[in-house]
Amino acid sequence: MIGTMRRLGRLFDPRSAKSLILALDHGASEGMISGLAEFPALLAGIAQLPVQGVVLNKGLARASVSSIDLGKRVVIQLSAGTRHGVPTYNQSLVCSLSEALRLGADAVSVHVNIGNDLEDRMLTDFGMVTDEAHGLGIPVMAVIYARGGQIVNELDPSLIGHCIRLGGELGADIVCAPYSGDAQRFSQAVAACPVPVLLAGGPGQSNWEGFKRAVADGLGAGAAGAVLGRSIFQHKEPLVALAEMCALVHGDPNP
Repeated sequence: MIGTMRRLGRLFDPRSAKSLILALDHGASEGMISGLAEFPALLAGIAQLPVQGVVLNKGLARASVSSIDLGKRVVIQLSAGTRHGVPTYNQSLVCSLSEALRLGADAVSVHVNIGNDLEDRMLTDFGMVTDEAHGLGIPVMAVIYARGGQIVNELDPSLIGHCIRLGGELGADIVCAPYSGDAQRFSQAVAACPVPVLLAGGPGQSNWEGFKRAVADGLGAGAAGAVLGRSIFQHKEPLVALAEMCALVHGDPNP
């Protein structure tokens, strides 16, 4: 586990002990989503910002990993599913650990949706990934949402708490989950989790100031950082938005 812990430590800023990761893996699920076509400029821009890493699917990683600043970590997304699938919440493994390593992965990500009829298979995939990844010294980030036929409110604090607890119980090195809006219960779930919890960005936000307040609240409730995608790359000025988030996460007024 020494290799896993060393690589995990590199995903966190040594001064703030927080992590800000840019997620650019939405193309597989959403197709020609607005803003993502500008990903080369975003990859170039993060070289000047205290962004710890970037999440990519294997195809974009193969095409662009050589252009990513060596100080930024590459997180390869192992899961995928499309919004056209039935059901839409299905996530399947589409990349192996060996392929992720060949692409230069510093860590891998697996997506799990609970509260549906495919939960058992996604949990099986999660368990297999953590076992194999740790055998190779690679950290695993588990992105866990409550989505599916059994779920009425995806942001129910008890469900968010279960997502966080599940990731810690099943061996993830980082758990990524949405902020419930209930600071007390979110804080309790984070405190009980044996690994760092990062905030999931969720859908793109039209109210940028409101979104920043929500991220600040989540950080105040114990989150160790955030994994942000659409809220950044669909912003009218993505690099400005990313710089503002860097300042918020790391507490640096001049990122």
